[in-house]
Amino acid sequence: MPYIAAHGCRLHYRLDGLERGPVLLFSNSLGCDSGMWDSQVAVFSRTHRVLRCDTRGHGQSEVPPGPYTLESLGRDLVSLLDALQIERVHFCGLSLGGMVGMWLAVNAPNRLDRIVLANTSARLGPPEMWNDRISMVGAQGMSAIADIVLQRWFTPSFRLAAPDAVEDCRRMLLGTSPEGYSSCCAVIRDMDQVEAVSRIATPTLVVIGEHDPAAPPAHGQLIVSRIPHAAAVTLSAAHLSNIETAPAFNAAVAQFLAAS
Repeated sequence: MPYIAAHGCRLHYRLDGLERGPVLLFSNSLGCDSGMWDSQVAVFSRTHRVLRCDTRGHGQSEVPPGPYTLESLGRDLVSLLDALQIERVHFCGLSLGGMVGMWLAVNAPNRLDRIVLANTSARLGPPEMWNDRISMVGAQGMSAIADIVLQRWFTPSFRLAAPDAVEDCRRMLLGTSPEGYSSCCAVIRDMDQVEAVSRIATPTLVVIGEHDPAAPPAHGQLIVSRIPHAAAVTLSAAHLSNIETAPAFNAAVAQFLAAS
């Protein structure tokens, strides 16, 4: 498995698709790993060089002591691009991945061509909610939150219609390090990018889940209102819209990237 070292953290990554195609970097959500993007890799590897990286504390990446910061997660990806000698990428991040994408667009815009911010927020409180989540995971492990999280990730109809996909996500969640998960919860707890995102000049698509309780539509609409000329698409999904409405998600992203 390929790894790179970033700020004392070994990051697991994977490259698929065209050897010389434009690079499309996917960044995972809290409690998932790069496998959450399988439905996207199947499509975009035909037209792009697809790069995935497990966020620190998740998947096969290392779990350094926390808490982490949004800057550390963003600099991890800059280090990844530097190690692979990739100058610029299209970026697609969901939830926590979208938060990292906003940080990159503000602090490393020269590395980005176009960005997709899916089911995410520029500020997601209250802090007490994240402190409670951290305490629960610390005391009882990932299984204590699995059912609650899955209910927020998918609509009831999708959970009934696609139990295998839901169970795949349950395995990802349960396989996440409690320390890594809690450290990234602290990232979200401490994040406030509402003012900063107004400085984003990178062409941006915001994907909103119509039924998303984790990052409600108003949060996506706020991002759209703050980023100049940002485009938006609303999908009939809960939080993991790239899985629940994969064909519509892929079509929206492909259309947006093709405009570059």
